[in-house]
Amino acid sequence: MALAYASTVIAAPIDRVWAIIRDFNGLPGWHPAIVRSEIEEGKAVDAVGAIRSFYLADGAHVREQLVALDDLEHSLSYIFVKPAFPVTEYVSHIRVAPITAGGGTFVEWSARFQEKPEDAGKYVDAVANGVFAAGLAALKAKLA
Repeated sequence: MALAYASTVIAAPIDRVWAIIRDFNGLPGWHPAIVRSEIEEGKAVDAVGAIRSFYLADGAHVREQLVALDDLEHSLSYIFVKPAFPVTEYVSHIRVAPITAGGGTFVEWSARFQEKPEDAGKYVDAVANGVFAAGLAALKAKLA
């Protein structure tokens, strides 16, 4: 099983950071690769089971399903319904935590997934850096 991971520290209070991240349809507002998104079937943006359907800047269409959202733990998890790349068993987690010394917020974004043997490691970098790290950097800039 492959693991993609990125994290950052954002100089903003956890409630402000979490309010943006927990909006499962909010990616176009802060992630540079996402141009448009909608929640299918009119479900709420925080409803477990909701599917977000979005388009990347290159025109690729992706669908992801929210499988967990915990406001107490400041975490959410989602899976691919229609992936952007050929992986299986994809499960992603975002967790937000307060930094007690000095303030701010720690954010980590990870995913575990299966790659084909001939693709071993290929999508780890693409997800960790091209999706997660790029998104977190943009979120950090938005909240600066």
